[in-house]
Amino acid sequence: MKHSIDELKQLAKKYRIETLKMIHAAKSGHPGGSLSAVEILTTLFYEVIHVYEDPLDERRDRFFFSKGHCNPPYYAILADLGILEQDELMTLRKFGSRLQGHPNKNEIPFVDFNAGSLGQGVSAGTGMALGFKHQGKDNHVYVLIGDGECDEGIVWEAASAACHYKLDNLTWIVDMNTVQLDGATKDIMNLGDVPARFEAIGFAVDEVNGHDFEELYAAFQKKESGKPHVIIAHTTKGKGVSFMENNADWHGKAPNDEQLAQALQELEEQ
Repeated sequence: MKHSIDELKQLAKKYRIETLKMIHAAKSGHPGGSLSAVEILTTLFYEVIHVYEDPLDERRDRFFFSKGHCNPPYYAILADLGILEQDELMTLRKFGSRLQGHPNKNEIPFVDFNAGSLGQGVSAGTGMALGFKHQGKDNHVYVLIGDGECDEGIVWEAASAACHYKLDNLTWIVDMNTVQLDGATKDIMNLGDVPARFEAIGFAVDEVNGHDFEELYAAFQKKESGKPHVIIAHTTKGKGVSFMENNADWHGKAPNDEQLAQALQELEEQ
């Protein structure tokens, strides 16, 4: 690994703090699913993805943030990488800002997909991986999706296509935080054994603790010839903030001043 575990943990802490500040400033957003994805995003951008310096560099890997409503930590990482300005972060969801509620590839360099309706990112990412295969290129495509997003039929159609075309240059990461909208995923739409579903379709499947950098990194190194890869990352919705963890109330609302102060104090003490 290029960074120590302590360095990655400090980055994750920073991105959680910035995420909450951004959502508080915007007075809207999705803190629960943003906080659950922090270690996944940090591992991807600091240890896995080949970004290069030029967004037009054809050698670079591609990232599709299919659960794009959870983009504050993504924006925070892009700012640290020098792709966004740090002072832009507090413009999240404001009129005229590049940092809207879903990433916009027309406004932000290195953003490869305009997220929106859930499930579309996996289809677009699968299509791009297929294109790279046809062109004989080595680029890898990574797609981050939510477990609630897996309710969408388009996800499983894309999964079937990925296996049919043997896209071993494609990795999906499922942020399995077990909470969506206003309740538990198993109560809203019980998908049963999600890893077994992917395995039955033909994916190479790994299950990890989605907050453990070493497990995430090890899973990202795995490739199986002729098979797309899915990493089932078991996470905690609202990770790091006691009153947000596993609480569906924090799927899509901003903390007030007092709640932000408590959340930041908890994160600083960790």
